[in-house]
Amino acid sequence: MKNAKIVAVAVGLTMAALPGLAQAQDGEIGYEKGALAYDALMSGDNQAAVEKLESGQLSDPAVMINLGQAYARTGRTGDAAKMFTAAMNSNRSFDLVLADGQVIDSRKAAKIALNNLNERMASR
Repeated sequence: MKNAKIVAVAVGLTMAALPGLAQAQDGEIGYEKGALAYDALMSGDNQAAVEKLESGQLSDPAVMINLGQAYARTGRTGDAAKMFTAAMNSNRSFDLVLADGQVIDSRKAAKIALNNLNERMASR
């Protein structure tokens, strides 16, 4: 079932909040600051993002997607694929807000992230 919750995560291209939302600068709408390791991902501190996200709620699609992104950036492509697949197959889904303001379902975002990962791997 789809929740009304809207969150911002980093998937492939950086995602951020829509203008005018209270926590737009944080990039973590509906979450405590740091819960999605948004700042670490944005600054390229991928190992810090991995550490933060691995200690988070691994059943949350937003956490899974960001952890997959952090894994991919640290060369853990197999683990990244597992996270993206888990987010795609999760019984939970909700809307994510892209940097360009586009709203996308978390399952679709995970699928895009997995496709991007596969394309990067195929081009090597």
